[in-house]
Amino acid sequence: MNPLFEALWYILPAYFANASPVIFKGKTPMDFGKEFIDGKRLLGDGKTWRGFFGGLLTGIFISIIQYHITPNFYGSFAVALKLGFALSLGALIGDLIGSFVKRRVGMERGYPAVGLDQWGFLIAALIFAYPIKTLSTGQVLFLLAVTPFIHWFANVFAYKMGWKSVPW
Repeated sequence: MNPLFEALWYILPAYFANASPVIFKGKTPMDFGKEFIDGKRLLGDGKTWRGFFGGLLTGIFISIIQYHITPNFYGSFAVALKLGFALSLGALIGDLIGSFVKRRVGMERGYPAVGLDQWGFLIAALIFAYPIKTLSTGQVLFLLAVTPFIHWFANVFAYKMGWKSVPW
């Protein structure tokens, strides 16, 4: 498999986990409306339990599909599940950290934070998955370069589908 395509194939569960929570339209915010010591919400209404678990399950499901398409990429079904879980959980935790930071600096829900929105989930996903299966430095640099464009496309697509109220 081409190393660049392999990098995209590897990170696919994280991409889907990060993008899919908007489809699940949860009601209960993960922070339950609580404020941090600075008087600002911890995460905001956009981060819901349904979206989080829906994103996690979506990412794992993608890794199961990938395993059935390219079983040699993972080596075993157990590795596929572990990697799918780690990448998805990492992506979602990275996104939550981004929301926490955005609330601290006073950014409104849905307001774009260039860099944080595109790389936070990716870096956290790579860190969570590191003990299971890693990429080369070149592959990581490739993902850092292409992820902002993929993220932008996914957001525009979600906006056009009516899943998001803003195209960023």
